[in-house]
Amino acid sequence: MGIIFSLGFLLFSLISAPWLSVALTNPDDVAAISGLYLALGSPLLPGWVASGGDPCGEAWQGILCNGSEVQTITLNGANLGGELGHGLDMFTSIEKIDLSNNRIGGSIPSTLPVTLQNLFLSDNKFTGSIPESLSSLKLLADMSLNNNLLSGDIPDVFRDLGGLINLDLSSNNLTGVLPPSMQSLSTLTTLRLQNNQLSGKLDILQDLPLKDLNVENNLFNGPIPDPLLDIPNFKKEGNPFNLTIAPSPGPEPASPKSPPSPVRPFFRQPSTNTSSGRGQTQPRSHGRPPPPRPSSPEVAEKPKSVASTRIVWITIGGVVSFIVLALACLLCFPKSIRRRKDSDSICKAPRESEKLHKVSKDSMVRPKEVERIGGAPKLQGEAERNIQSARAIPSHEIDMSYFDTNLIPPPPPPPPPIIKRVTETDKVPTTAMNDRPSTSVRRFTIASLQQYTNSFSQENLVGSGILGSVYRAELHGGKTLAVKKLDKKASNDQADEEFTRLVNSINRIRHANVVQLVGYSAEHGQQLLIYEYCGNGTLQDLLHSDDDRMKIKLSWSSRVRMALDVAKALEYLHEICDPPVIHRNLKCANILLDDDLNVHVSDCGLAPLISSGSVSQLSGHLLAAYGYRAPEFENGIYTSKCDVYGFGVVMLELLTGRKPYDKNRNRNEQFLVQWAIPQLHDIDALSGMVDPSLNGEYPAKSLSHFADIISRCVQSEPEFRPPMSEVVQDLSDMIRREHRRNGSNGD
Repeated sequence: MGIIFSLGFLLFSLISAPWLSVALTNPDDVAAISGLYLALGSPLLPGWVASGGDPCGEAWQGILCNGSEVQTITLNGANLGGELGHGLDMFTSIEKIDLSNNRIGGSIPSTLPVTLQNLFLSDNKFTGSIPESLSSLKLLADMSLNNNLLSGDIPDVFRDLGGLINLDLSSNNLTGVLPPSMQSLSTLTTLRLQNNQLSGKLDILQDLPLKDLNVENNLFNGPIPDPLLDIPNFKKEGNPFNLTIAPSPGPEPASPKSPPSPVRPFFRQPSTNTSSGRGQTQPRSHGRPPPPRPSSPEVAEKPKSVASTRIVWITIGGVVSFIVLALACLLCFPKSIRRRKDSDSICKAPRESEKLHKVSKDSMVRPKEVERIGGAPKLQGEAERNIQSARAIPSHEIDMSYFDTNLIPPPPPPPPPIIKRVTETDKVPTTAMNDRPSTSVRRFTIASLQQYTNSFSQENLVGSGILGSVYRAELHGGKTLAVKKLDKKASNDQADEEFTRLVNSINRIRHANVVQLVGYSAEHGQQLLIYEYCGNGTLQDLLHSDDDRMKIKLSWSSRVRMALDVAKALEYLHEICDPPVIHRNLKCANILLDDDLNVHVSDCGLAPLISSGSVSQLSGHLLAAYGYRAPEFENGIYTSKCDVYGFGVVMLELLTGRKPYDKNRNRNEQFLVQWAIPQLHDIDALSGMVDPSLNGEYPAKSLSHFADIISRCVQSEPEFRPPMSEVVQDLSDMIRREHRRNGSNGD
């Protein structure tokens, strides 16, 4: 009987052991995440499956767990579509959901996990209204729903959300007034409501501890409460606020008697003596003080017809004078211009008494010798441009003596523009002449690029990445270039001026192991970058392609040399460029090879196009990019040390011939770094890791040194990763030792 019981217990253990070893995640969380995966349209995410699975035990992309319970879901910028579904409330203890910067639509679920502390759904396509179920999220600290298509009123759900610190509802279609419960947000420091159609007053917000308040471009009205004006960062433009102070009611006090003020020539002043009961204006003689008012009744009661007649004559005289002046201008302007055209002269330069640089009246100023400081047009030196120059100057800046007319006395002119003679050592910067930065980089037209790429045909497509697609361009002279066509997301995020600055920034990156920028194009809302062409594909193709035509047998010394060239490129970016450049997207797919298999790192300087704060910014191609991600990237942190980590992964690929993530391998071997780290310091295990295509043809000491560099580069703590200059030195020493050992200068 005991034997039977023992066999039964053993059988039960064998049956249940696989389930116990796999099912680490709480079943409710598994059900919730499976429902979310299906609602999102079953996207291509590492580890994710439609049913079952073990998110915590299998380290699904973007999932962090606390024991057996899912704690955070972070899939920012992962190119997700679909909807959120209605099963999120099944999560047992989830604290953070970050699905920002995707294409998720539908409505925000009416039921949400009550354990949520951070909810980030910005930059999606959510429609409908903000759900009232937010009132149940009593632990909520940060929420961003901005840049969606939400509409309707903001629900009155904030009474129990006393821990809310940051709230962003900007750039939606929200209407109505602010709900009364907002005044209960006693810890709120950041509130962004701009670019909606909200109305009413802001009184509800006046007692909140706000440090950052943006209500721009709404319909808020009424006076602004004084406490809001003390907020350090308060933006309020674009609202019909009542900013005027109404005068207090009461009888208007009588004007006290005052002596007449001095009278200027050619002007009349009204009488300020109101005691006589007369309000009409008395004429003044030119340049003399007014005669004393007669006190006799006969003079005081002079008929009003005399004054009326005088006013009529003054009016007639003014009309006649205006007509004469107009005719004089019409006759003199063409005459003056013709006279100037015949004499080939220019505008008179300012006088020395006006503290301006003196230019001789009779001298001829050459083109581009005289410029106006501060972005105004250049003064033209050729006679045929005089008329255009005169028209280009605002009317209040025109010197009437230019027209050589003596019919009317010119009014006192405002100070003329500063004029400066420009020399080779004192040139006005281009940016001072125009807000748009200039560039010396060659500019291509879209039409020419369409011709060179066969209208960006599929046959000319050589690759695609997180920022756009790359096409082969065949120029007429036989030269081949690579055209990177930025996708709409990257193009829409920057104006043409910003793109030109980016082009200038990329153009200054010049290194033998960095792909060189050749030109750019910015037309019709499209932005393209043109680079030199590398005809041997990428290191990813060379190591991992299933196409036998792409595979070239790489010797050990070739692999070490490739690693050294990539390290030199990163050393240049991190430690020589000023300011330093972080690559942010280093992977084998961005390491190009020329006809001689020399390394050229691509996408250098494009980090500004990758939005900040994203855990999956490396791409929507998550399967290819996942393995290059440093651990701190989970928190949206990216520094040069993350580049070092990615470089360590590239070295691992050169060592093993494996992909950074390969779902076709056994579960404990799918993630290259996790599988390799425990074996890097075990010489026997290390030998088993080497790419089988090397057939054992490598020096054992060189292999050990190579593994040691990898181990330091992929340290989990960024401060323990070496600078790239140290890596360059170590790899260079390896190659020198091998050369001395082999007595050769090559492979």
